[in-house]
Amino acid sequence: MKKILVTPRGYAKYGQEARKRLEALGFEMDINETGKPLPREVFIQKAKESTGIIVGVDELDKDLLAQCKDLKAIVKFGVGTDNIDVDYCKEHGIQVGRCLGTNSNAVAEYTIGMMFNCARYMVSDAMCVKNGDWDKPTGMELTGKKLGIIGFGNIGKQVARMGYGIGMQIYAYDAFDIPEEALQPYKAKKSNPEEIYKECDYITVHVPLTPETENMISDEEFDKMKDTAILINAARGGIVDEKALLKALKEKKIFACASDVFTSEPPAKEDWVQELLGMDNFILTAHIGSRSRESEINTVNRATDVMIDFLK
Repeated sequence: MKKILVTPRGYAKYGQEARKRLEALGFEMDINETGKPLPREVFIQKAKESTGIIVGVDELDKDLLAQCKDLKAIVKFGVGTDNIDVDYCKEHGIQVGRCLGTNSNAVAEYTIGMMFNCARYMVSDAMCVKNGDWDKPTGMELTGKKLGIIGFGNIGKQVARMGYGIGMQIYAYDAFDIPEEALQPYKAKKSNPEEIYKECDYITVHVPLTPETENMISDEEFDKMKDTAILINAARGGIVDEKALLKALKEKKIFACASDVFTSEPPAKEDWVQELLGMDNFILTAHIGSRSRESEINTVNRATDVMIDFLK
């Protein structure tokens, strides 16, 4: 019997019907029910026996893939494939699929939510109250402000829709040309990173981590931003240079930053990392931007559809 290894915890929680669909087609399901990443040696052993893998955060590098002689297809339970050696897969005829668009709304809502959090001190003030204080800081509004979106794909467009609904002015940039009809619903201005860094009050990145985007926001970019600017990264760790971010926050080159991602997850115990985590104007969450019930159900169904298409 052909076996499909499934590691994301969302599939274990919401994949009962999807599991039945795959089993009805003759596939044996090996689903990680723990809710945590499998130990490397356990993951390798299970992967070696699999025809297909639906993967979350586990690393599918060249060394592991070389041991998977029967592997025909991989589906990422999400969008980013930086934990999969895609080049090796191409060379060896292993199909790789993604679940495009299934979590776009969830990540966009997270992004807008973090803008409010940073602008209105929601997290820091709530912690003050829990600690017995009663500070009343004065924040900023989003209405009328300029929102720069770097990466105008599915998520970027959802952020534009929500920001425009709030009353923000939308500046949009993408590495690929953005057609006018994609800008019109939000009265968005086609822009470039230079203009976004200089002009925008809120800046959010929604691009994949590639050699071209690694550390794309660093010292030079922070120097161009307003000292009232708020930066949101709900894309991938490594797109924002975190040491440069610490410097920018300490020197008040920007007002605040919220991130759902980090270069090392969980963050390393290095002194500079701990200093960054301790900054009042920095918020880090544990890569939860896509984690809504609705998006996980969407992703379960899409991952199943793509795997069936690959293996049927």
